[in-house]
Amino acid sequence: MKAQAFADYLAKNPVDEEYEPLKTYFPDEERFKSIQFRHILRIQNEVADALATLASMLHHPDKAYVDPLHIQVHDQNAYCNVVEEELDGEPWFHNIKEYIRMGVYPVQATGDQKRKIRQLASGFFFSGGVLYKGTPDLGLLRCIDVRQATTIMTEVHSGVY
Repeated sequence: MKAQAFADYLAKNPVDEEYEPLKTYFPDEERFKSIQFRHILRIQNEVADALATLASMLHHPDKAYVDPLHIQVHDQNAYCNVVEEELDGEPWFHNIKEYIRMGVYPVQATGDQKRKIRQLASGFFFSGGVLYKGTPDLGLLRCIDVRQATTIMTEVHSGVY
């Protein structure tokens, strides 16, 4: 396939009198003892793949300045940065669960907060002591607290499942 493409190129672009062969002499060439090229598959090089994807999304005029992309390497996996401890000791869905289960609002809730809890509760489903979030495709997502999320993420990323 490569040879055919090369032959097609040569057929369309014949060599004329202005042709100059490529000069391959480099002044420092005696410093190099050997050179080796290795092909790394794209699937094995996630950083290059991500950079190529980002580069393909950029459309800018020729004279525009593009800020450099700074990549940070973290000591822990990304999923560990997502799960955060609740400030009041209750899970994030506690108020919604109590409203659906018993029809009560938090004691300190204002009128706006009560209205927001009612709005949010319309998208949840309570069954068997477990709160589920409904999805547009009629699926149900189980609501879990920080402890359960940490356990699940550790098991999933350690290969238990």
